[in-house]
Amino acid sequence: MSLLGGAAAAWPLAAHAQQVRMRRIVVLMGIANDAEAQARAVALHQGLQVLGWTMGRNIQIDYRFADGNAEWIRVYAKEAVESDPDLIIAQTNPVLLAVREATRIQPIVFVQVSDPVGGGFVENLARPGGNITGFTNFESEMGGKWLQTLKEIAPPVARVAVLLHPETSAHAGFLQAAETASVALDIRVTPLGVHNAEEIERGITEFSLVPKGGMIVAPHPVTRGNLIIDLAARHQLPAVYPFGFHARDGGLVSYGVDQVDQWRRAATYVDRILRGTKPADLPVQQPTNYELVINLKTAKTLGLTVPPLLLAQADEVIE
Repeated sequence: MSLLGGAAAAWPLAAHAQQVRMRRIVVLMGIANDAEAQARAVALHQGLQVLGWTMGRNIQIDYRFADGNAEWIRVYAKEAVESDPDLIIAQTNPVLLAVREATRIQPIVFVQVSDPVGGGFVENLARPGGNITGFTNFESEMGGKWLQTLKEIAPPVARVAVLLHPETSAHAGFLQAAETASVALDIRVTPLGVHNAEEIERGITEFSLVPKGGMIVAPHPVTRGNLIIDLAARHQLPAVYPFGFHARDGGLVSYGVDQVDQWRRAATYVDRILRGTKPADLPVQQPTNYELVINLKTAKTLGLTVPPLLLAQADEVIE
């Protein structure tokens, strides 16, 4: 629950009179304050600096990190709204849901959110309406791409569990796309809904009892840590993950959005809103940069030979 270095330790009670007007934003991340979170914060700061915003001079950023804890998310969202900032940045679907439930007035820029229309956060991508806009994570079709990638890197796989958070609307789209792609790939897809570490461990352990299994890990704070990577290794399950850090931490393969780039781009919307543009007039932006990361060490441990064509397509190969 610690704050990023340099951020305020408590919610400011009042703005101090200054020659330059100090603007304040709150960043609520659904993840822990780890290296990935630090990299995203640095990208945001860099993007704002280019646009004329200097930390401590004309802008202040307060951070909260919920570490996938649903109760912390609700508490921090309420505190963020009550502190009356100029703008709130919400990362992940659960965080955005909590912040939206706490306010329909304060400007919100979301980052790493999937299916914002289906989730009821915006009216449509071109004209979001209301007080919310931002940057999406994945289209629902990504579920089919993940399944194809998994089959390509692990041809023996005949059963695939999709680890998802049942209450996240975007995950239903990922599952449906995977089920559609599974017909041509001759793979049986099984949803595995999880809410916590106990459900993750029990579900993966039970799924691994039948051979030729594999996993798709949908993006969510609850599926983010190393537990799933460790369980996949223990039960010899090939798995595809949504973000590069998963593969760098020992996962077999990842395919997903360049998150750091999204945070740098998010600075442009923060800038425009602070200068007077309404969130309703800023179209929701879809991903522009994707990365494929393959961990050859994990492939070797699983007895897999990665096809040369897939290796050639990779943005990063871990040996």
